[in-house]
Amino acid sequence: MIPSLQSPVIAGWDTMAIKAVFFDAAGTLIKPSRRVGESYALIAEKYRVKVSSAALSERFRICFDASPPLAFPGASPANIVVSERDWWKELVRRIFEPWSPFEQFENYFAELFEYFSQAESWILYPEVSETLSALKARGLILDVISNFDSRLVKILHGLGAAHWFDEVFISSRVGHAKPNRRIFEAALEKHGLKPENAVHVGDNEVNDVQGAMNAGMRGILVDRNSTSDSQQPPRVANLKEILVLLDGQGDR
Repeated sequence: MIPSLQSPVIAGWDTMAIKAVFFDAAGTLIKPSRRVGESYALIAEKYRVKVSSAALSERFRICFDASPPLAFPGASPANIVVSERDWWKELVRRIFEPWSPFEQFENYFAELFEYFSQAESWILYPEVSETLSALKARGLILDVISNFDSRLVKILHGLGAAHWFDEVFISSRVGHAKPNRRIFEAALEKHGLKPENAVHVGDNEVNDVQGAMNAGMRGILVDRNSTSDSQQPPRVANLKEILVLLDGQGDR
């Protein structure tokens, strides 16, 4: 159901004040072209480690949720890429702990890391281009705020989506990861905006919605699979529904 402009979902919103829409990346704008567990399993099989994709998907979820933030405060630009790779290497190592020893782990990880750096390993959600085009036509600033790593920039370019965005804020580069308010404040400061001038859209209620609220902003939850009638937090079934929520903007 698409909420109407009179819906309590946007009660108290001054949509005319909104000058920018910030987006999460993975799970909001893009998704893997095949399930993460499937990719992990298929590549592992090349190195004589046979594990079901379902088991690896579950291990990924558990280990990812338990990992420290993908952020390196104070790190030099030259060291960030190395730190990103080390962060992912440790995560993948923990994922495969139940199936150790993994004799060719170094080669496996190198191939896996490179695989997920390719645009072909990701796809845009179907409504992304239409939605971003419509938002840009309204004169809105569009940014990405993501707990991804530096590979995201290449991926967005490869998918033909980078041109929609004024800036891409990545936790590893900013030094703070969502839901820390500092990564949102970095975007606001870049454009000289106040919190009430921007909304953030993402698929994680803690990182995206609560994170935006930590910075004094509004958050919109992308909830593609839910059948919930709840309107709190504000939620959309796909990105096109953002246009309805912001229709109070009119022409800019």
